[in-house]
Amino acid sequence: MGRKGIVIKEEGVNMKICITSEGKTLDSRIDSRFGRCQNFIFFDIDSGKFEAQENTSAQFQGGAGIQSAQLVNSKGAKAVLTGNVGPNAFETLNKAGIQIYTGVSGTVKEAVEAYKSGKLKITESPSVGSKFGMGN
Repeated sequence: MGRKGIVIKEEGVNMKICITSEGKTLDSRIDSRFGRCQNFIFFDIDSGKFEAQENTSAQFQGGAGIQSAQLVNSKGAKAVLTGNVGPNAFETLNKAGIQIYTGVSGTVKEAVEAYKSGKLKITESPSVGSKFGMGN
């Protein structure tokens, strides 16, 4: 047990982040939409390994943000790096304790480096309105 304010890393527990992406590699561009992004990249900060997953929620008429947020939570991600996040996804991610970073652009690799170096700022509220990603 650690003292209050001291974080002790548990053996076998890795810090995973999720990045919205237009493709399935670290060189892919960031997708500016969260709920309707093309793909999610789940990146393990400790090992440098990643997994790309197509966002099947992108095709939904409604609820894409909530479904996407639930997927991110089920994958164990502790943070999301994206261009924008709407109110429903924001609320779902926030309730799950997942940190949200918006305004992220460039490649997935650049976003990961910006996150690791502390250059990104946590988002305090949704960055766009409901249904933003539809038609984009």
